[in-house]
Amino acid sequence: MSPLLQQVLQEIEQLTSSEQLEVISHTTEQLKRRAVTQSKPKRSWRELRGIAPNVLNGQDAQEWVNQLRSEWDEREQRIVEGL
Repeated sequence: MSPLLQQVLQEIEQLTSSEQLEVISHTTEQLKRRAVTQSKPKRSWRELRGIAPNVLNGQDAQEWVNQLRSEWDEREQRIVEGL
């Protein structure tokens, strides 16, 4: 622990409980702001190209979506009928 940190902690101990909570709140907000500004850089959709090849196995994308929706509808209907 650095001497500066030791000094700061000793000074914080001299504060009232309410003031100590303010220190915690202030520090937390600072850390949140830093985390937001230091977050990972946004990714480009181009980086995903080729990551999951042959998912559709040559099937047309719209056909695949329609088939998937149909399967969801059928599953939902079975659930409703089962109730």
